[in-house]
Amino acid sequence: MKVDLRHELMEGRADIPRVGAVLPARGVHPPYIVVNGYDDEIEPVTAYLRDLALNDSSPLTVRSYGYGLLRWFRVLWLLGVPWEKATEAETAVLAGWLRTAANPQRQRKTAGGSVPGSVNLRTGKPVLRVGYAPRTINHALSVVSGFYEFHAHQGNGPVTNPVPVSPQRRRALAHRSPLEPKPVLGRARLRQKVPDRPPRSIPDRLWDELFERMGCERDRALLEFYVCSGARAEELLGVGIGDVDWAGQKV
Repeated sequence: MKVDLRHELMEGRADIPRVGAVLPARGVHPPYIVVNGYDDEIEPVTAYLRDLALNDSSPLTVRSYGYGLLRWFRVLWLLGVPWEKATEAETAVLAGWLRTAANPQRQRKTAGGSVPGSVNLRTGKPVLRVGYAPRTINHALSVVSGFYEFHAHQGNGPVTNPVPVSPQRRRALAHRSPLEPKPVLGRARLRQKVPDRPPRSIPDRLWDELFERMGCERDRALLEFYVCSGARAEELLGVGIGDVDWAGQKV
C-alpha cells in the first residue's frame, strides 16, 4: 500500500528531518540567517529577516521568525515543493504536524519532574502539554504569512498567500478604535482556537507563607502595596520619598 507522506505528517506518524540551522549573521541587518542542510544561506529568508530588522524588530524577534521559517522550509524540502510554489495544502501539512508532533522543548531531562499537561498541586499552575500550544501554531502561521506578504510586495512568490486569511476579520479590525469593544469574529482556516486564560493568581496559603517569610515590616508593607495597588513592577521600583504623602497616608 502506498504511504501518503502528507497524511502521515498530519497524523503525527512521520517526522520532519532536522536539517538546516539558524545562525548569527556577520552584520546587523539581519542579525540572524537561515541555512539549509548544506550550510547554504536561504536568500529569500534573509531578505525577509533583513526587512524585519530594518523595521526595528528586536534581534530576538528576528531569531524567532528565523526558526519559524526554518520549520516551514523543512516541510517544503521534505515534500519537494519550491517555496515560490507553495499552496494552502502545504500549510495544512504544517498545521497538522504541529497539532500532533511532540515539542522537543517539553521533554523533561530530570527525573521526577512534572508530567506535561498536569497541574502543579502546590501553585495550581498548569504544566505545558507535550505538543505545540495553539498560540505557537498560530504564531507559526503568522510567520509564514508575513514571509509571503513581504515577497508578494516585491513581486515574488506565489500569486496567493498559502496561509488562509479571514477578509471579514481584517475589514472589521482595520479601522477599529481601541476604545471600542473587540468584535467576535470567525477564525481563518487552519488557525487554532486559543482558550481564554484566567488571570494568574497566587493561592492564599502561598500568600500567607510568602508574607511570613518577609524579613521586616518594611518588606511586608512594600509587598502589600504592590499587590493592593495593582502597580507595575517598574512603577513600584521607581517610588521615591517625594512620592509618599505622609500626612494623607498615600503613595
